[in-house]
Amino acid sequence: GIKCGGVLSAPSGNFSSPNFPGLYPYETECTWLIVVAEGSFVQLSFSHFELEYHTACAYDYLQVYNGAARDRGNLLGTFCGHSPPPPFSSAWHVMAVVFRSDRHVAKRGFAAAYRKDACGGQLTGLSGEITSPRYPESYPNDAECRWSIGGAGSSGPLTLVFADFQVEGSQGCGFDYVAIFDGPTAAAPRLGRYCGSVRPPRTVSSAPHLLILFKSDFNIGGRGFKAHFYSAGECQEVFTTIKGNFSSPQYPNFYPNNLKCQWSIQLPPGYRVKVFFLDMELEGRSSLTGSCDYDHLAAFDGGTENGSLLGRWCGRENLAPVTSHSNQLLLVLHTDRNTAKRGFSIAYVGVVPMNVSCTRTDFHIQIPVQSLAQLERNRIYLGTPSCAAHVVGGNFKIHTRFDTCGTESQKRNNTSVIVSTLYIDFSVGNQEDIHQYEVQCEPKRKEASVTLIVGPDPSRLSQAENLVDAQQREGGTTDTREIKSQDTSDIVFISICILAGLLMVIAVVGLVLL
Repeated sequence: GIKCGGVLSAPSGNFSSPNFPGLYPYETECTWLIVVAEGSFVQLSFSHFELEYHTACAYDYLQVYNGAARDRGNLLGTFCGHSPPPPFSSAWHVMAVVFRSDRHVAKRGFAAAYRKDACGGQLTGLSGEITSPRYPESYPNDAECRWSIGGAGSSGPLTLVFADFQVEGSQGCGFDYVAIFDGPTAAAPRLGRYCGSVRPPRTVSSAPHLLILFKSDFNIGGRGFKAHFYSAGECQEVFTTIKGNFSSPQYPNFYPNNLKCQWSIQLPPGYRVKVFFLDMELEGRSSLTGSCDYDHLAAFDGGTENGSLLGRWCGRENLAPVTSHSNQLLLVLHTDRNTAKRGFSIAYVGVVPMNVSCTRTDFHIQIPVQSLAQLERNRIYLGTPSCAAHVVGGNFKIHTRFDTCGTESQKRNNTSVIVSTLYIDFSVGNQEDIHQYEVQCEPKRKEASVTLIVGPDPSRLSQAENLVDAQQREGGTTDTREIKSQDTSDIVFISICILAGLLMVIAVVGLVLL
């Protein structure tokens, strides 16, 4: 019978738990939806807080949402006990607060205040965007805005990137300027002070806090600025190892809303990056367009979003692996303001660049030394360790006949093929890490292929995946001496056939004459 909650649309206001400062009632649930003018955001603070305590806040609790309630991707935090929540700023013009009590133990509850603020605030998400007042229109005179970034959800350094910047310029930036501090207040070390029309450089904090201060004087303005920030570690990572795993923020729990996260895989020259989607559940496709217009994951060939798009996915799908055409691949996750899901888990492996060819009697395998510079030649072998590679020039090379090195003949799709296994041993100490590639030749056509059998994690990537080397597709060359040696066996074979034919003719003629 207790009335509580509702829509709060005034520019500022106060609200509290039922009966405050008396004890709140049992078995009560209240939702306050705060809606201010579009283009502004909500600042929320608590002057009193006292709820029943539980380590997981499973009994009485208060939840703050960065947008509409009940969307777990918007949840900024769940609170109980006697410690008040920190001040919050929404990423847009809507914020929701939910209070719930059970049937036992009542306390005094809470008192909160909110206000609309179009300039500055406390930003606590893993990523977000800030703009100067009225952007992209000219900002007002005599403005002073402070954005304190960090706190809940941030665990690593923060990165700030300016997408647009136009502020009144002056010597020493004494009039209008943007200042960045390596901490939550202006007492922290200053990382830079900027004005004019040149975008400030990418800034990385040393701790999970940044302060951005914007000031304008009494005349001459500009378009202002637009910048976005993200927390390194969960939302922005660079991988340089030959294999690895990563996942969306908070996986397997629901990812936050309003994210733009990037994972860049950068391998040594010559490698290709192959990505395996172990699990993926994002917001589904738009019912109007049938496209991934909401939350989506995109892959780009190279290190930037200007590279070729390799794929764009959403919903819940079983995706085939994706392979880059260069030694770099970029994955970008975009999430919107609502409807979060479990996210994704990904494994990747660097595909060793190799040139595999064959004749009617021999295998020829060539791998650039720079791709496996950390390995001795005996760590690369075909079939058995006795068939190890040799270093010739700048390449590891294996040249072997079909009747050696564990090769065997098989029938596949009614075609005779010769098959062997190439081993590349990355093991360190007691940790075994051997990549196995199936090498196959169709002698009649002299066509060779290579397939990854066992990659970086056999228990999760057990199925064979075709990894025909991109160098061969793209016209990768082998030196002329190697080509000549590959053709020698063919010449011998043809010569023997011709000689046998001549001997048969001579024998037939001899019989006729007799």
